[in-house]
Amino acid sequence: HVIVKCVDGKVRLGRIRGKMKRRVWIRENDLVLVAPWDFDDGKADILWRYIKGHEELLVQKNYLPPNF
Repeated sequence: HVIVKCVDGKVRLGRIRGKMKRRVWIRENDLVLVAPWDFDDGKADILWRYIKGHEELLVQKNYLPPNF
């Protein structure tokens, strides 16, 4: 489990999906896509880890706020 700070300002406990557990390594300050749980707002599933170049692209396409 990892601590995730979301764009909405909430801090959630992120659970790494089984598909990603041994294939993708998540480090501190990585940009990840999460899906909050419907029944527990304090937890989320980590769906994807973006590489550094994708962060700029997401800001350009307005998927992330510019001050992110």
